[in-house]
Amino acid sequence: MKLKKPNKIYRTILYILFVSLLVIPSIVGVGITFFRLYSREKTHNDTKITGITSIESLEKITLGDVEQWILIRGEDRSNPVLLWLHGGPGRPTLPLATKHDSELIKHFVVVHWDQRGAGKSFSPEIPTSSMIMDQFVSDTIELTQILNERFNKQKLFLIGHSWGSKVGVLTVNQYPDLFHAFIGLGQSVYSADGDSIGFQFALDRASSEDNQKAIRQLEEIGPPPWTTSKQRSIYSRWINKFGGTGINFTIQDYYREIINSPNYSLQDILNFFQGQQFTGKTVIKKGESERVNLFEQAIQLKIPIYFFSGSA
Repeated sequence: MKLKKPNKIYRTILYILFVSLLVIPSIVGVGITFFRLYSREKTHNDTKITGITSIESLEKITLGDVEQWILIRGEDRSNPVLLWLHGGPGRPTLPLATKHDSELIKHFVVVHWDQRGAGKSFSPEIPTSSMIMDQFVSDTIELTQILNERFNKQKLFLIGHSWGSKVGVLTVNQYPDLFHAFIGLGQSVYSADGDSIGFQFALDRASSEDNQKAIRQLEEIGPPPWTTSKQRSIYSRWINKFGGTGINFTIQDYYREIINSPNYSLQDILNFFQGQQFTGKTVIKKGESERVNLFEQAIQLKIPIYFFSGSA
């Protein structure tokens, strides 16, 4: 039996479908690219700092033999210096800086830093053996000394969020003379206790809301300790969803701001995701954060300490 050739109408329809499959993704891609360029430019224009005494500088430096990136912003370079330690590990806040530091830059020279292996500071050449807490503390000290010398200061203010709050406390505990004070945001003290409390909180909320997907995923990873970034990601997703760690700012918001950041190129965005995987296979898998117990390692601190925690 001979198959009939498609008539002219069918051939036209097939041709249109074929061309559409080729053209539409290109159009969408171009549209997304132009929207990203517009968003980056708008954010830059809305948040740029001007003035004779101001500073706004994106710079590459070397800490512990690894090239890393910092963003320095301030309306008056004579103001006290504030060094920001991001959380995660591997969750940089440098790409979010310009949208969220508008009040801080009025009073401080704020230094945002992508720690080794994170964001702009990711490189496959970084030795995995260096992804340990002692090295992060060492990098922090080296950067602090560089900043104090550059801005002619004897001390600076150190702020740490989550993972960064552990790095910060261990740093000021060892070198108190370099700092005016430490500020802890979402202060982490001992992950074994904190994660256990958080996991049970998320599971209880999932049960009370009859969220079967959350219950299933949380039961699959089980209570801590966790050894993979996937387990940590699942836990973070649900505790964030139920309001256990933050409000009015989701992981989708975080990714959106990274993609639209004026300080991140497309290569930096790729580095961000590679850095997350790299950090998961090194810092998280090694249990570097879990080994820190500030109840034992930082019993008494010799500088002023401020904690910010809870809803705003």
